[in-house]
Amino acid sequence: MFPAASVPSIPTGNDPVDPHLSTESWSEDKPEEACGVFGVFAPGLEAAKLAYFGLYALQHRGQESAGITTYTPEGKTHTYKNMGLVSQVFSEPILNDLPGHIAVGHTRYSTTGSSRVANAQPVVVETPKGSIALAHNGNLVNTVEFRKTLLAKNCPLETTTDSEVIAYAIGEAVKAGKDWYSSVIEACQQCEGAFSLVIGTPTGILGVRDPQGIRPLVLGTIDTDNPDKPHYVLASETCALDIIGATHVREIEPGEIVHITADGITSDTWAPKPERKLCIFEMIYFARPDSHMKGESLYSYRLRLGHHLGKESPIDADMVIAVPDSGVPAAIGYSQTSGIPYAEGLIKNRYVGRTFIQPTQAMREIGIRMKLNPLRDVLEGKRIIIVDDSIVRGTTSYKIVRALREAGATEVHMRVSSPPVTHPCFYGIDTDDQDQLIAATTSTSDIAQKIGVDSLHYLSWEGMLAATGRNPENYCSACFTGDYPISIPEPLKRTKLMLEKA
Repeated sequence: MFPAASVPSIPTGNDPVDPHLSTESWSEDKPEEACGVFGVFAPGLEAAKLAYFGLYALQHRGQESAGITTYTPEGKTHTYKNMGLVSQVFSEPILNDLPGHIAVGHTRYSTTGSSRVANAQPVVVETPKGSIALAHNGNLVNTVEFRKTLLAKNCPLETTTDSEVIAYAIGEAVKAGKDWYSSVIEACQQCEGAFSLVIGTPTGILGVRDPQGIRPLVLGTIDTDNPDKPHYVLASETCALDIIGATHVREIEPGEIVHITADGITSDTWAPKPERKLCIFEMIYFARPDSHMKGESLYSYRLRLGHHLGKESPIDADMVIAVPDSGVPAAIGYSQTSGIPYAEGLIKNRYVGRTFIQPTQAMREIGIRMKLNPLRDVLEGKRIIIVDDSIVRGTTSYKIVRALREAGATEVHMRVSSPPVTHPCFYGIDTDDQDQLIAATTSTSDIAQKIGVDSLHYLSWEGMLAATGRNPENYCSACFTGDYPISIPEPLKRTKLMLEKA
């Protein structure tokens, strides 16, 4: 089932990551994605191992914690979750202790709830009909009120996550006598915000997407001996299907619910007025470039961003380089449009990940070289155009530019393949408060001066959306415009927006 060349091995050690260790790292100056979700219904197969590889492919969506819950044919659940990367949390012996043909998996970066093992997912809740296991990508904006409602019903909420609130709401509907399908719909109708959910039950899995479809969710199949009875997979991105040899069928639509059991798959639109608003940052940065959305790879879209950027902001230079890895496709597109050669000027250490060792002050001064190291013989004496996908705080951009100049670059011009990030996200991306977003308080010319470049140009909002080739109304671009498609409660606004802060 697994193509040998593309699948990582499962660690054989059995030592869990200490949940009390610091998870601070040399963080990039980027927004952080909230989570990756995965679910599989595969009678006769080891669902836990399928989930492991699926989560491995989704590791870029969250590096804080990982977890898997499995169901045996008798409906018994087995769960393991811990702090750390997928390969750190799971080993062959641990996966062997997760039997069953149904699995739900999750890899997390916290946007609501503190960074601790109790908040790792899947969230498992007992009901009169058996346990549910919920994995959530997104962020609710009505968590506070929703939580109060459940506490009034004496729900034993144990964590600080909005995901637990959704799971207990499903459990309350089951207790009231509803079936799995109706219970999930009833819970979702109480949710406001972004949520792509994969939910395990003793008889199958359910996948749900919020009415705006802000966070992605896709459906795939694994071939079986009976073509009328394929195995089904739900995942945040198509790259998680590829790694296990599954076939991409389609995306789950905004406001859609699918229910997968031994009888097959059923689907319905649970929301009265679904309106597509996919997060544009999924296309610019978050999703893996080999994942497919709207019928093409994200690499192709990001290449077009570079083409538009090259048309909007030409400048005479000797070389185009990228901030690896996320800036590479746009840098190649810029090179193709401008005719200026593309080269690698920065080498990324792909094995840094999150470090538990705190650097000395001297190491902090070096800083960026933990992840990026400039090639002096390539850069020396050259006028450089460096392409990145975004600038958030500007701290990393400053360090990169300084490293390029120290390596001998005579000019450094920065081009950014997205508009200025001026507003925080409330829908599942961990962005700073508005006053920490450099473009919210500083002009482009002043940003250029602060980060030390000879010139700076952002892709226009129109150019970014034109690169999609589709209706611009189908995307949430609130981080660039402040136009939030889902209403944000005033108390929540005040936590992040400058003008709303008390």
